[in-house]
Amino acid sequence: MHLATLARHTLSRGATPAATYALLARLGHQPLPCAQAVCVALDIPAAETTRRLDDCYDALLADPRPNSEADTGEVLEALGVFDVPKDLDATERAAITLLTTAVDAHGSLRPGHHHGLQRWFTTGNLTAAYLSLAATTPLPRTGNPTTYWTALTSAGELLTAAPSPDPRIRYALTHCRTQATHT
Repeated sequence: MHLATLARHTLSRGATPAATYALLARLGHQPLPCAQAVCVALDIPAAETTRRLDDCYDALLADPRPNSEADTGEVLEALGVFDVPKDLDATERAAITLLTTAVDAHGSLRPGHHHGLQRWFTTGNLTAAYLSLAATTPLPRTGNPTTYWTALTSAGELLTAAPSPDPRIRYALTHCRTQATHT
């Protein structure tokens, strides 16, 4: 059976991408084709699959340790290798631009937080990205709090204009507006 077909079947049975990768690898297939098969099964574009796997090939896939298939699958999933990109509309793209402006104005966002934001942007989970940034305080010495809160206020306005916005966004928007007026 073709690896991508097996991956598609395994995913359709409720397995996570990490578990699907582990299953394929345990069957004796090389790590890179296993990861590629999961990406194909998830309909991740080929160029994006190549970019993502190139980024982690040396560390995870080039020289696998015995019995590490499950761990490798979990790490690949945590890195966002199996994140399915969402087709974003113009409003979502504009919101991401504003959220990215806020990230740039923060002053020192932790790498893990930055990574999480990138994953949410890719998957279109803008509510989580917005709430995460709204709960974070920019650094006044290295960042630009005025730009930060202004960008978040504008992004929140876009997100609350969407059909059926998450009610938490309205509360976060109120917080961002308050912060913007006090900076």
